[in-house]
Amino acid sequence: MKTLKEKTASGLFWGVMSNGSTQILTVVIGIVLARLLSTADYGLVGMLAMFTAIAGALQESGFTSALVNLDKPEDNDYNSVFWFSLLMGLSLYALLFLCAPLIAMFFHQPKLIELSKVAFLTIPISAIGIVPQAYLFKNLKVKETTYIRITANIVMGVVGITMALNGNAYWSLVWQQITYTLITSFGKFLLIPWRPSLHIDFSPVKRMFGFSCKIMFSSIVNTISNNILTFIFGRLFSAGTVGNFSQASKWNTTAHTLVSGTVAQVAQPVFTSVGEDNDRLINVFRKMIRFTAFLAFPVMFGLAIISQEFIIIAIGKKWIDSIALLQILCISGAFLPLHAIYQNLIISKGRSDIYMWCNIGLIAGSIITILVMGRFGIEVMVGAYSLLNILWIGVWQYCAKRIIGIHHRDIIMDVAPFCLAAFAVMAVTFFIASYVDNIVLRLTIKIILAAILYFITMKLAHVKMLDECLNFLFHRKA
Repeated sequence: MKTLKEKTASGLFWGVMSNGSTQILTVVIGIVLARLLSTADYGLVGMLAMFTAIAGALQESGFTSALVNLDKPEDNDYNSVFWFSLLMGLSLYALLFLCAPLIAMFFHQPKLIELSKVAFLTIPISAIGIVPQAYLFKNLKVKETTYIRITANIVMGVVGITMALNGNAYWSLVWQQITYTLITSFGKFLLIPWRPSLHIDFSPVKRMFGFSCKIMFSSIVNTISNNILTFIFGRLFSAGTVGNFSQASKWNTTAHTLVSGTVAQVAQPVFTSVGEDNDRLINVFRKMIRFTAFLAFPVMFGLAIISQEFIIIAIGKKWIDSIALLQILCISGAFLPLHAIYQNLIISKGRSDIYMWCNIGLIAGSIITILVMGRFGIEVMVGAYSLLNILWIGVWQYCAKRIIGIHHRDIIMDVAPFCLAAFAVMAVTFFIASYVDNIVLRLTIKIILAAILYFITMKLAHVKMLDECLNFLFHRKA
């Protein structure tokens, strides 16, 4: 039987494979679609994102985390959550279907009436995959999830690109989402040995709800926080402006999810398995923080310095207004994976109340910041919002110290060296590459030089995290 360290390492390896392959596919598909579609197409679909995400949080209701936190979930626990999620998903779809005219009226976009009725189909479809996801997550079945996600991304890419080539505009984005949800939900369902029964007993849901409702509420708050800018911009600006922000946000999310998604697939189960041994939990937590910082800062700072070349070469000059927004988002995006580690720690300790209130504080701060900075323009709004997300790390750390006693000094020592090293490497790279006029050559030099310099820096500094990663990879090959 594998040790916890071996399970964690294996989970991280497959997490990297899953998120790496997913993000590569996302980049390729995103580049093709961005060239075929207009900024307004992305803007229209982006206006619906918050409604879909909030509905998803309501139907999931935090039960994935609740099931994972159970020592040994029983069939009745899974069955109760399955039927609750499915009925909730169908009810939410019916409600949003009826509200479609109101949504279109709010954004002054009549096209949203029919568009939203179809786009919201992802809500009941995704309900099928909630319990299977919890089962796979609980048992650290990251490899199996990887295969499903890769398959779903390939198929949805084919669907989206084919429809875009046939002139289906924003409909290609909607059917792309539906295709992905269908494959991932039913794929996970078919993969696990558990099956629902018609004996419906909601008592497990009632028992878990005290814990899960705080996760649900926090997920809603997170959703609002992640989509508040698109929502406000959709009301204040044109669909084209919203499309530019959505494009910048998409590439930022794609990059930081590569890191946060990798770690999130193992963090909560690993933290939970450690139990009440806080000294051991602190060691595990710090190691995950270091691993996250080791990856997040070079990835996100690197994307910031290549944003101009990447946008112009990959998706064209029509998206040039999204470059500055992407660069701003990348800075805060480097810190968002650290948010995810803290959140998983707090949830694993059963403190969904702290998790909830921290997220409420973040969204309240975000709304106030946006309202205060709104008159200074879109770039200032995005910059202020990003700064708040960076500073909020201090709030998560304060809570972690109260829960397990992790010292602020230790976290600074774990994170700061990677942040400073990545910043220095990217600054040197940007300066050297600035002398190159050819845009393709400049992009190539930035990527290769930054990777080499960061690797050399880590080697010269004798960073143990790099050696452990290399040893693990070579060990797997052997």
